[in-house]
Amino acid sequence: MRLNTNESPTPPPRGWHDAFAAEMASIEWHRYPDRGATALRAAIAALHNVDPSQVFAANGSNEVLQTLLLTYAGPGRTVATFEPTYQLHAHIARLTGATVAEGERCADFTLDLNEVRRVCQAADPTITFLCSPNNPTGLVESEANVRAVMEMAPGLVVLDEAYGQFADWSALGLVDEETPLVVTRTFSKTWSMAGARLGYLVGPSWLVAELDKVILPYHLDAAKQIAGRLALRFVDDMEARVQAIVAERERLQSAFDNMPVDYWPSGANFVLFRPRSLSGHATWQGLIDRDVLVRDCSGWPRLENCLRVTVGVPEENDAFLNALQEVLS
Repeated sequence: MRLNTNESPTPPPRGWHDAFAAEMASIEWHRYPDRGATALRAAIAALHNVDPSQVFAANGSNEVLQTLLLTYAGPGRTVATFEPTYQLHAHIARLTGATVAEGERCADFTLDLNEVRRVCQAADPTITFLCSPNNPTGLVESEANVRAVMEMAPGLVVLDEAYGQFADWSALGLVDEETPLVVTRTFSKTWSMAGARLGYLVGPSWLVAELDKVILPYHLDAAKQIAGRLALRFVDDMEARVQAIVAERERLQSAFDNMPVDYWPSGANFVLFRPRSLSGHATWQGLIDRDVLVRDCSGWPRLENCLRVTVGVPEENDAFLNALQEVLS
């Protein structure tokens, strides 16, 4: 049972499958796809009540991040991250030749604004990354923190909201034409479309225009554009799926209250926890022996003995909790 990669535990609705199959039959496979992904961008823009010129879409949010870093980072420039956080922010930045200035979070993994100020003043980053809810801790950044970082950062602020729909607020409302802020999103989590590899950002139109100069031509295939556009017709299904996952997340955390584990309150579709009575790896192996796979985060900065479990459907969560109880006892 896979509870290790933060995928949706349920597939897209039947209506999406039917609509997708019908439109696939009309694709002109001998022609290149729409280079600008016009209809997809328009649908995403309508969802967030912005102009299509403020939307950039790519093959998963990781390609969105890569394009941002190819455009605004690179040799001679610095990117700021605050650890522990999503590892690909720093990894992709280094692949572009940029220097990564890694700040530290507080002992409870919340954002340390004094540390943000220190890093921004010392490193002068062209890109400052935040992740909310943060992966792998699940912590949600407050609007006050995001605004404070926007004031301190000398360059672009990138707020990774791959898990944003599971949280109680979004920074999308802070995006405008004057502010160097972008918010990235993915179809992999709440839209149940990890297999499609589709992500996007919302930002100022002048920034999106620069990204369009860097991305390879015809980077989004016709099937992916159709899949994403059709998914946005099923917002009610997505929101119901999110509500169910959030309810199960709260149930998992309540169960942790009665187990010998420490955990971090999550605003995502996963929970980071640390067993008190066993090492993280021994716990991970015990779960594997009971056919439950979670993520061993012990190798991440400051996450010794930590594990991360994806919220599944109720039956999967029951199996995980029963297995964890057996391992810890």
